[in-house]
Amino acid sequence: MRIGVMIGPEKGDSARKLSRMLADIEWAESAGLDTAWIPQLPTDFDALITVALMGTRTSRIELGTAVVPLQAQHPIALARQALSAHAAAGGRLALGVGPSHHWIVRDMLGLPYDRPAAYTRDYLEVLNAGLAGPGPVEVENTSFRVHNQLDLGPVEPLPVLIAALGPVMLRIAGEQADGTILWMADERAIAEHVVPKITKAAAEGGRPAPRVVAGLPVCLCRPAQVDEARARANRILGEAEVSPNYQRLLEKGAARDIGDLCVAGDEAAIAAGLRRYAEAGATDLSVRLLPLGDDRDELVASKRRTREMIAALAKESR
Repeated sequence: MRIGVMIGPEKGDSARKLSRMLADIEWAESAGLDTAWIPQLPTDFDALITVALMGTRTSRIELGTAVVPLQAQHPIALARQALSAHAAAGGRLALGVGPSHHWIVRDMLGLPYDRPAAYTRDYLEVLNAGLAGPGPVEVENTSFRVHNQLDLGPVEPLPVLIAALGPVMLRIAGEQADGTILWMADERAIAEHVVPKITKAAAEGGRPAPRVVAGLPVCLCRPAQVDEARARANRILGEAEVSPNYQRLLEKGAARDIGDLCVAGDEAAIAAGLRRYAEAGATDLSVRLLPLGDDRDELVASKRRTREMIAALAKESR
C-alpha cells in the first residue's frame, strides 16, 4: 500500500500559503512518502498550478489532485492544463477529478447539477481522448460536441482517478479511469461497497485492477486524547457531511461522521488503523495530518510528530 499525505493551502496570505506548501512537499519527498495529494478547495489555490510548482522542487514523489471539479472548466481546457502540469512535474501527476457537490456547483458557481454521473461519463470521454494526444479530439455525445486539435501529449502515462462514491460512479471509474479517490469512507465501506464494485467494472472493461485512494485524518496522540482528536476532526473537517453524496457513503460503513473516521492514538494504534484500510482493499492512503494543541507552537509540534510517524510507517510498508 502506498502511503501519502495531503498538502493544501492553510491560513495566511498567498505568499505564505505557497511557501508552506512547497516546504511541505520538499519534506514529503525527503521523508520517502510515495504520494502527495493536493485538494482543490473552491475558495483557494489552483491544485494543478500547485502540482506544477511542486514538480520543480521534487524529482520522485507522485503528485495528485484530490480533486478537480469537472463542471468548472471544459474537458479540453482541463486536458491542456493537466498535460502541462504533468510535463512540469516530470510525468508525476495523478489527475484526480470528480463531479463535486451541489453546494459547490449549483450554489457557488451557479451551474447546473443535473445527472452528475451521466455528465461525468460524457466528460471523461472527451478528457481521455485529450490526454491521449497529441492529435485531434473528435467526440460527440449528449453533453459535448468536440472537434479540437491538441499538440500536447503525456510525457509519461497519466493516471486519471475519479471521486466515485455511489454504485454508478464506481462503475464509471472502473470502466473509464484508473481508480477512485475517497473521502468519508471507512474500512467497511471500502471492503463491502467500493472495492467489489469498482474492481468488477474494471475487470469487465478489460482494465487493470483499479487504485483505491482512501483519504482520512490521522493524529498521533496519547490514548487519553483520542476523543479530543475526534472532536477536533468533527469541528474542522465536518462541513462535508452535509453533502448527500457523503451521507450515502457513510451509510455503507460503520462511521457516523469524520470523527469516527479519524485514526488517532499512539504509534501502535495508528499502525493498526492503517493496516485495516490495506486489508479492506485500499491501495493508497492519503493522510490528512490532524494536529492537537492549545497554541500555534503545540499545533506545529503535534503535526511534526504525526508526519514523522507516517514517514516511518511508509518506509516499513515497502
